[in-house]
Amino acid sequence: MNRTERGALGSRKAKHKRVRLLLLALLFLVITWQPLHAQREPKLLTLEECIDYAREYSANALMARQTFLAAYWRYRSYRAELLPSLRFEGTLPSFNRSLSRYQLPDGSYKYIENNASTLEGALLLSQRIGWTGTRLFLRTSAERHDLLGKQITTDYMTTPVQVGLEHSVFGINDLKWKRKIEPKRYEEEKRVYLQNIEKVTQEAIDLFFNLLFAQQRLSIARMNRANADTLYRIAKGRYNIGTIAENDLLQVELDLLNQTNSVSEGELSLQNAQFQLLTFLGLKESYDLHPLPPKPYVGDTLNYSQVLELARQNNPTPLRLQIQRLEVEQEVAAAKSERGIQLNVSASYGLTQQASTYWAAYQNPLDQQGISLNVSIPIIDWGQGAGRLKIARSNRELAEVRTQKALREFEQQVFLQVMRYNRLSDMLRIASKADTIAQNRFNITKQRFLIGKIGVLDLDNAQGARDNARMNFWQAIRNSWIAYYELRELTLFDPETNQSLPFDFQMLLK
Repeated sequence: MNRTERGALGSRKAKHKRVRLLLLALLFLVITWQPLHAQREPKLLTLEECIDYAREYSANALMARQTFLAAYWRYRSYRAELLPSLRFEGTLPSFNRSLSRYQLPDGSYKYIENNASTLEGALLLSQRIGWTGTRLFLRTSAERHDLLGKQITTDYMTTPVQVGLEHSVFGINDLKWKRKIEPKRYEEEKRVYLQNIEKVTQEAIDLFFNLLFAQQRLSIARMNRANADTLYRIAKGRYNIGTIAENDLLQVELDLLNQTNSVSEGELSLQNAQFQLLTFLGLKESYDLHPLPPKPYVGDTLNYSQVLELARQNNPTPLRLQIQRLEVEQEVAAAKSERGIQLNVSASYGLTQQASTYWAAYQNPLDQQGISLNVSIPIIDWGQGAGRLKIARSNRELAEVRTQKALREFEQQVFLQVMRYNRLSDMLRIASKADTIAQNRFNITKQRFLIGKIGVLDLDNAQGARDNARMNFWQAIRNSWIAYYELRELTLFDPETNQSLPFDFQMLLK
């Protein structure tokens, strides 16, 4: 055997050895990867299912629900202020043992021992009148007083019934302002909740399409790697017969390496997108999600004036601006009331009696009356009241300017959203046509490369254009669904059903 034959034999042995090592490595990967893959349960996921999961189980949806429930109970607390309240007040008991000093007529002091126990209780029924702010009350009470020590005595005092009122003549009636503001605030919270759910839906759509994009990119990368491997083997054969230059062969080999690296990056991106979507939806991490490509959303053309009117009726922004106007008006009213005369009136009438036994204290009751008129008149305050009033009025003017600016911005937002929605059909048609053209161009370019008519760079450009067109098409489908739900969020109106978004309060209380 000559040297050439021995070299060829050694080369074949080395090649067989590399093949055996490669097969062992692949076998090891199959053995170690298969159990891990088997642990993940495959799950097909449609866009509709993803949205349902997000609305029901996502952390953002739960936070929106709890935020609204807090607003609901605040509104319930306000409603309770308008209803009569009944409460018990008492001292059970009060014990006092001490020395008290009294001054005698001659100027000297005498110390008297206090040793007594007191028990008292009362039922108080009160009601506020919303339009005037007057507080009416009905009260019944009883008191027992025990004198302890050397001389033990017991006395009872009762008030079987006492009625009265308290009223601020010139003061601000906060309950009247609450009647104007709180129902609007509660209605605003309802609309904000519906908006938050639509935002949750949009975030779910984003994550769903991120996973779909990662899946498509990985599929494209694997297809490109397979094509690059085929082209490399063809180019290598053509190089051996001298029909292409070494530079072109190296470029094809470099493309193969880049596509192999793209596959690895695509697999990592796919896992990351899966974990993000699973975490957002609150699903088990053992799921292996496979998003099913949805159809694009295409709706009818909308009229801007009609959509703007719907947005004004349903969106919380105009209602929030009304609340802000009422709040600054309340500040002005409060500043006016604090600046002028303060006049508080309280009056009461009742029956009372005192006796040494409990039941005797309810016999032959005596009447009792009380009335008081408290007046506060500012004489010199060095302009404090006038300053507070000017600040309140300035805030009112500032709020009015901000309101007008916010309304204009709101109308512009509605206009842009309607224009974006109406362009959906054209956007999808262009993206679909571009995808078809790019695919056909790549097929033609690949065939021309195989017969040696064009170089590697032309093939790379055609492949990149094809991949970009394919991803732009899926991006257009994503944008169509986002535009649909953005319109729902803005108007709280569903153009598909031609109805306002439903508000299921009973579902929230579950």
